[in-house]
Amino acid sequence: MKFMKLGSKPDAFQADGKCIRYVTSDLATDVTINVDGVKFYLHKFPLLSKSNRLQNLVLKADEENSDEINMVDFPGGPKTFEICAKFCYGMTVTLNAYNVVAARCAAEYLEMTEDVDRGNLIFKIEVFLNSSIFRSWKDSIIVLQTTKSLLPWSENLKIVGRCIDSIASKTSADPASITWSYTYNRKLSAPDQIVNDGTKLREKIESVPKDWWVEDICELEIDHYKRVMSAVKAKGRMDGAVIGEALKTYAVRWLPDSVDALVSEVHSWRSKLLVETIVCLLPSDKGVGCSCSFLLKLLKVAILVGVDDSAKEDLVKMVSLKLHEASVKDLLIPARSPQTTLYDVEMVQSIVNQYMMHEKRSQDLDVAKNDMGCTDYVLGHGSLLSVGKLIDGYLQEIARDPNLLLASFIDLSQCIPEFARPVHDGLYKAIDMYLKEHRDITKSERKKMCALMDVKKFTMDASMHAAQNERLPLRVVVQVLFFEQARAAAGVQSLSNNHRDTSHSTTNTDEEWENTAAEDCNSLKKQMSQVKIKEDGFPKNGKLAKKNSKNSKSGMQLLPSRSRRIFDKLWIVGKAHVENRSSETSGSSQSPTLMVPGDTKSSGAAAKHRRHSIS
Repeated sequence: MKFMKLGSKPDAFQADGKCIRYVTSDLATDVTINVDGVKFYLHKFPLLSKSNRLQNLVLKADEENSDEINMVDFPGGPKTFEICAKFCYGMTVTLNAYNVVAARCAAEYLEMTEDVDRGNLIFKIEVFLNSSIFRSWKDSIIVLQTTKSLLPWSENLKIVGRCIDSIASKTSADPASITWSYTYNRKLSAPDQIVNDGTKLREKIESVPKDWWVEDICELEIDHYKRVMSAVKAKGRMDGAVIGEALKTYAVRWLPDSVDALVSEVHSWRSKLLVETIVCLLPSDKGVGCSCSFLLKLLKVAILVGVDDSAKEDLVKMVSLKLHEASVKDLLIPARSPQTTLYDVEMVQSIVNQYMMHEKRSQDLDVAKNDMGCTDYVLGHGSLLSVGKLIDGYLQEIARDPNLLLASFIDLSQCIPEFARPVHDGLYKAIDMYLKEHRDITKSERKKMCALMDVKKFTMDASMHAAQNERLPLRVVVQVLFFEQARAAAGVQSLSNNHRDTSHSTTNTDEEWENTAAEDCNSLKKQMSQVKIKEDGFPKNGKLAKKNSKNSKSGMQLLPSRSRRIFDKLWIVGKAHVENRSSETSGSSQSPTLMVPGDTKSSGAAAKHRRHSIS
């Protein structure tokens, strides 16, 4: 720490209790100065030779026949006045970063200018500030901290502004030129780590990280911190990532750890001001440097402490720009009254809507009109796929909430376009969880929810689970089984085509598979349109297949009895409708269970019961 000594005479000030100060001298004191209840018994001559204000006050006191002068609102109080008085007597005083601002303000109050005496206190302090204090990193921060108790003097004397400019300038300095000490207790990022194979110069450069200044300025009060960061940003030389790291470090330093402390009367106002300050300081370049996780945590705090809507809207916009980086846990924003749900689903939906608007604007792609564009869009932009997977995971979490409305679930699910959800396993899990936790929903609501899924986008695991899921409507189960049969049939046909013509490429095989699957599904759907399925009943006595059939055991052992009965009955009706078709057509409309040698027996047994109605 820098310091400056003034004067050479020994200190002759003495104290008599807490409220009396006097100078030991052969001469009797002739003036009494009262500063905030502390009386100083001093001599007029040394004081009047340095202070223009004291000259005027003493003259006024003499006219009133009074020996006592009252100093009203003296900056720095009795301690600072004692420093000024010792300077007037020529006694030794030491100025440093902790008392120099108070001494400067007091000297201004006492009008200790060059007009009164050459080399006066104001001049000497200004030299010390400019030559030492403002050139020191930590002294500049200490001085800025001391200015708050000396307002408005410190502001009017531009000490605050000069401190801020000094600090901001040093943050932009080349790390290689930094020789002063600083506080750094965080982990070095990969680019800032020292390499062993470099030269000494390289080690010196990389030993000072770009964000070396972040922790030291965290000790500043919110208003000073805001002004320093604004100055840093205004210089335009600081990377957005470093600014983001600084804001995060400051938030961690000052925000309470627990929710109870956060919303308490002691911390609530300060936390609100802190969040609003950080939001206005966030980098504008798509939130670079601030992770989506940090922004969402900041949003949670903003909601808890009741931050203004404008600040929350700004946070929502920033989060939407980086939504693909978020995790499900980050999105679990607690709901506030009057909301009855556990989590703020409306807020998340707003974030997703803005994200999709940004994506549409940035890519300028009309998904609805260009199917090929959709495919290229997904393949070229993994962030959309990440968001689709994220929202499916979020839906799985909020589906457990008994107070979650069906409309809210559906609206959020539909925020994600189809091309951003190539696999529907996550959506299926969310719907299944909702059906499990909300058993009282109506049949129509159940169907409406299941309409969100596309069974053609199920993986094999999801299809097998759905086929045995008692919570799903029967029609959905049938659709799952139909598609699995069509997919299996398409796979067999694809293998056959490849065997006949080895010159076909993989792309052609995939196209044939899709065309065949579509034809099979259309054929099976036509059969279903002629059959009325009731969820509550099938003939219990009609045995549609022999239980001891080996093929039955091997082909459908993974399906529940309900699905197996549905398949057997549909197979009977389907066969009756297509028995006069060509072999190619009938092949595409067979039972959803693949036929293998040995199935003739089982099929024949089922054929005997074709007269039974399943409507």
